[in-house]
Amino acid sequence: MKTFRFTLMAVATLLLLTSCFGRKKTSSVTGWNLNDPKWGGYELSDRVELPTAPGLVFIEGGSFVMGHVSEDTRYKWDNTPHTVTVSSFYIDETEVSNAAYGEFEYWMNRAYGEEYPERVRAIIPDTAAWRDKLAWRESFVDYYYRSPSYQDYPVVGVSWEQASAFCVWRTDRLNEKVLIENGILELDQENVSSNPFQTDVYLAGAYQGDTKGSMRDLDPNGDERQVRKSDGLLYPHYRLPTEAEWEFAALGTIGNTYDERVVEHKTYPWAGQSLRSANKKYYGQFLANFKRTRGDAMGVAGNLNDGWDYTCPVKWYFPNDYGLYNMAGNVSEWCMDVYRKVVNPTGIDDNDPFRGNVYYTYEVDEDGEVLVADDGSLVKKEVDFEANRRNYRQANNVNYLDGDRASNLSQDNWLERKADADEEEYEEEYEEETEEEEGEAGDEVQLTGEDLNTNLMYTREARDKSTISSLVNNKVRVVKGGNWNDRAYYLQASTRRFYDQDKSTSWIGFRCAMDRLGSRTTK
Repeated sequence: MKTFRFTLMAVATLLLLTSCFGRKKTSSVTGWNLNDPKWGGYELSDRVELPTAPGLVFIEGGSFVMGHVSEDTRYKWDNTPHTVTVSSFYIDETEVSNAAYGEFEYWMNRAYGEEYPERVRAIIPDTAAWRDKLAWRESFVDYYYRSPSYQDYPVVGVSWEQASAFCVWRTDRLNEKVLIENGILELDQENVSSNPFQTDVYLAGAYQGDTKGSMRDLDPNGDERQVRKSDGLLYPHYRLPTEAEWEFAALGTIGNTYDERVVEHKTYPWAGQSLRSANKKYYGQFLANFKRTRGDAMGVAGNLNDGWDYTCPVKWYFPNDYGLYNMAGNVSEWCMDVYRKVVNPTGIDDNDPFRGNVYYTYEVDEDGEVLVADDGSLVKKEVDFEANRRNYRQANNVNYLDGDRASNLSQDNWLERKADADEEEYEEEYEEETEEEEGEAGDEVQLTGEDLNTNLMYTREARDKSTISSLVNNKVRVVKGGNWNDRAYYLQASTRRFYDQDKSTSWIGFRCAMDRLGSRTTK
């Protein structure tokens, strides 16, 4: 009897597993079998959601008031409150540490150090960023990035460009690991310099490294194939967060929202208006690493306030309601956006607002094969002008509706004229329009091709060929959050600053973000 019951249970279990996993899917539009070579072999993956990638925290999106501060102490008026919606996404739990960035440098040196040492030199942090003409910080110059004493502290001296390169490298290592674990690639770290894995190169079919296996192609005329996006195995790119994403994540309104009502607008990543903890166990302790007053960076010996004169470990103080550490203080952080004084001038783009879009495609040869550079990366170019589009027509949209001369004209009219005229005609027109404005300065404006696309308002080339630029141009990026050298005002999540994308300081670090694919909630 026991044997019979066991057999019956085994059969029932087998039938259940067969019904769940063995039954072929059918198309709801044609009735044909899916994932079946006998019926054409159209494949539809069951992997609808990816696990959270290493280091990231899920941020459930929603609408919020972006740009509200308690007071504008410098009268900059660059963060006027406006309501926007941010889609769900992922962001790093902590700022990127010295140890994490050191892993990046180590790997780049292994992969490119011998043949392309300039690529390694380009990503090394500038430790001299710690220097100050009237302060002694040579120990930080010598030891902050390299010493194990600081391995859990945020990396600084890293430019926006270097931070973006870190995101690319991190994406490649994650997807390489996924393919190794799924038996597609060989785990061969002895020959990493011969053909480093790059996600975009692999997806374009140009990866030349060693492979261990492949996916079965269900096309009746197919054989084997590489992994595709449609298989649901590969992760989207790590990247820097947009300004809207960063501010939304920092505020963490999920902790004070009830039935779609935000009961209190947060000034800081924590509830209330105080910089000190109200928890009885930690009563009176500071909640962020910042400078209280001039000359008071950490308090008095024997009774330190925030406890840190410069940076602190990335996992310090209490996390906010999303579980994110140091979203106020410690180091300010790079965002993906190009800085403009007016964040959203028209109010049109209130879903995932972002300024900085430049659309690219890959160069191909006459046979349609992608072109690969000597270092193994794909050759990119800006997308061509597309007159028939309505959502965009040109690749570079950084200056769109930001007040420059191109934006002040009708966008469609400007682009049509630009497509039909050569550069000399535009130079003549631009000079006529600005002759009166520039006459007093005695400068003859010469409009370059780059100016036509990206920098009409902010940069001009004078007669002596020197470039005259304002502090705001297309090479400056948004910086969010306070840092160890800031007063309390900058700890507000809505404050915003900018910095040149190719420069670095001792007070700017970064954390990575990633798009959320599919559903916007985990419930």
